[in-house]
Amino acid sequence: MQLRIANMTCDGCAGSVTKVIQSVDPSAKVTADPGTRNVEILSDLPSSLFAASLEQAGYPVTSAT
Repeated sequence: MQLRIANMTCDGCAGSVTKVIQSVDPSAKVTADPGTRNVEILSDLPSSLFAASLEQAGYPVTSAT
């Protein structure tokens, strides 16, 4: 799945986003790119779980595919 996070603008943000995602699913493979503001997640869990956790951490998801 791919999520877009509009306010992920730096490597520090990308690291924080990755930590949030892996707190939901420790086995998830995460690629966070602050240049495109996209996060690719390989996980069997639904995107809604990640979106809710990211929202709570201050990184609202603006789109998901």
